[in-house]
Order: sequence, then C-alpha cells, then structure tokens
Amino acid sequence: MIRRLDLRGQTLDARELRGRLPRAALDVEAAVAAVRPIADDVRTRGAAALRDLAERLDGVRVEHLRVPAAALADALAALDPPVRAALEESIRRARLVHADQRRTDVTTTVVPGGTVTERFVPVQRVGLYVPGGVAVYPSSVVMNVVPAQEAGVESLAVASPPQREHGGLPHPTILAACALLGVEEVYAVGGAQAVAMFAYGARESDGPDAGALVCAPVDVVTGPGNVYVAAAKRLLRGVVGIDSEAGPTEIAVLADATADPVHVAADLVSQAEHDVLAAAVLVTDSVALADAVDAELEVRVPATRHSERVRTSLTGEQSVVVLVDDLDAGLAVVDGYGAEHLEVQTADARERAARVRNAGAVFVGAHSPVSLGDYCAGSNHVLPTGGSCAHTAGLSVQTFLRGIHVVDYSEEALRDVAPHVVALSQAEDLPAHGEAVTARFR
Repeated sequence: MIRRLDLRGQTLDARELRGRLPRAALDVEAAVAAVRPIADDVRTRGAAALRDLAERLDGVRVEHLRVPAAALADALAALDPPVRAALEESIRRARLVHADQRRTDVTTTVVPGGTVTERFVPVQRVGLYVPGGVAVYPSSVVMNVVPAQEAGVESLAVASPPQREHGGLPHPTILAACALLGVEEVYAVGGAQAVAMFAYGARESDGPDAGALVCAPVDVVTGPGNVYVAAAKRLLRGVVGIDSEAGPTEIAVLADATADPVHVAADLVSQAEHDVLAAAVLVTDSVALADAVDAELEVRVPATRHSERVRTSLTGEQSVVVLVDDLDAGLAVVDGYGAEHLEVQTADARERAARVRNAGAVFVGAHSPVSLGDYCAGSNHVLPTGGSCAHTAGLSVQTFLRGIHVVDYSEEALRDVAPHVVALSQAEDLPAHGEAVTARFR
C-alpha cells in the first residue's frame, strides 16, 4: 500500500537524504497571498471583519465573538463523564511534566563585585489556537493551556472556529476543556483571522459599541492549524511571537525484525487518519517486516472509520517505506527526515532512541505509541513539522518564557575591566562606547 524507497547500498549525506525523502506538498508562501487581505481586513475593521469572515469562511454569522461564560459552564456540565475523566487525567499528567520545565533565575559572579543574573519572565498575554475543521481537538486545549499556565502567563485567550451546528460557538468539547482548565476568555474565531485578531487585537468598528475592545492583542500565538493558519503566522511574525509554522502531521517508525507488524501498522494508520496530507514513514532494515506491515495495512485500512482519508494519506507521495542496510543507516535516515513524531521499535530501542538528534518527540519501544503522546503521556503534542525540529522545539513552558540578563557591577569591578572595554571599542571604531566607561572615573 505504501510505496517503497530502497536506499540499501547507498551512502548519502544529510543534504542528499533530505532531497530523497518525501514531504507533503504544502505551499505556505502561496497561502500567504490569500491570508494577507484577511489580516488587513481584521486590522482595519476589527470585530466587523471577524463576523463577516466567519459568515463567508465558516458558514455561520457569529453573534458573540467572545463565548459567553454560560456557554462554557453548560458545555462542561454536558460533557460525557468518561471524556471528562480522560481530560482530567490528561491535564494532571501534563501538569506533572510541564511543572518540571519551570526555570529558576541564575546569578553568575563574573568577578568580585560583578554579576550577571538571568531572569526567566513569562510573556504577559498569549493567544492559543485550537483547530476545529476535519476533527475536534480538546486535547490541543490541554497542550496549549497547561504550559502557558505553568509558565505563569497572566492572561490567556483561546480561539477555535465557530461551528454552524453549534449555533456559531466552537465545538462544546473544546469549550468544556477550556472550562476544566479555568480559561474564561474564549473566542469563536477560526483560521487566519484568529491569528490576525490575536496579533492586532479587535475593536467594534460600528454600531452603538463602536470603539469597544473585543479582544486585546497578545504577545505570542501558539497552536496547530491548517496551511492558512501557518501562513498567517508567517505573515504576522514580528507583529506577534509564534511557536512554529505547523504543517501536516508526520509519523516515522524506525523498526527492525523484532517489531510487531500489527503495532507498526496500527500506529501508521492512527496518524494517517488526521489528514489526507499526513505523512507515514517506516524505516527498516527488514524486508520481511515491511512486507508484514503492508499486509496488515491491507486488512486494517478498509476496517478503520476514516478509511478513505487514511488510504489517501498512506498512498500519497508523502508516505514511504524506506529500506536500509542496517539500523545505523536507518538512524541517519530518520535524523535526515526529522519527523514530528518518531517511534523507535527495535531490539535496543532505548539505546537507539538516545542517539536520535532530530525529532519533535521520540516514542520508545513497543508500548509508547504516538497516540499515547497525543493524549495522556504527559508530553506535549504541539510539535514542529516538516523537518523544522532540527532548529525548533515543541511547545513547552520555555515557549512562554523570556530570559532577561540583569547586569550589576560595582565601581571597582567596572574600573578593573575598563581598559578592555576601551580597547574593544577602539577596535570597532566606536570610541564613545569606551568613553561611556572612562567618563565614570574622571
């Protein structure tokens, strides 16, 4: 079912590997052209633009851009008890992991009388985006909100698309997740316009409430979304901070002959059901395993609920089985690919996983599937895609913290280093820099 790429007998460097390994076709730059007028409209017309865009793009005229408190309470009261219990456990585990990511201020004594302290200060306000198109993602509420709360962010706002079948409100399970986490500021705004609202803020532009603030601008926008959300993040980066430009989800599995083909096939299907552009990649030195996985997929895909979506993903150009000479070569392939999610299902899984350099998250062994991380591992599932994990980390407490250096030197400590400052200022032809020091000793 999944096409094969045979790299056996070939020695490829990292650049060559990246060129051979497939990715989903996703033209974010082209989407920027479509997003630019949306962002400009939100910037100039505020709430009126958001209502018009919801009607045009989501098929519903939104009465309340900000979700009323009663709607949040009602959604939580109506939440299915098993789903509530699962969300509560997901929140509990996520808090355990993210609480340990908190940073403490560090003071270094450079010389007697001269210190540099690095303070870790949370951003003041964040906008958290939760998609709601093909599927509903209350788990993404947890993954966005928990690290922001654990970082100490004072003001959090969530946006999720309005649903026509729910009277112009976001999906009730998303609202219930917000209520469970104590998030009171929730907006029925989706797509690129949500990113623009967070970047610029939004006011009423007409009517008796003209000028009234609907949504205050934020410092950072986080959360996954479609290509238009990614394009809006690219366009508005600089106006507002972002986590990353998320693309279609990816799973890569590094496996040897000891892996269970049922596990591997099930995990590939689990991620393929996200999106027709989702990528499923198996890297193995075992042709027998590749054949067994393919046979299992032929049985599993027709039986799954979203079989057409899964089949399109698995047979798409972005999905592939890569055959390699050995697991060292396989490790080079998965590092070159840089998957959002990487499973290591080998006889030496822990040791092999410890050698991985490029992955959004690594799942070790037969009993750590990606779907565990999607919901209840305690890890975060908002992860870099498209190979960007080589330079970008997944969402964490660090996303919402800024390091600020505080320099504190005494007169004697400054006097001692003054000749070096003067020498360097002259070397750079910036003499006033040195004079700013020597002026203190005349």
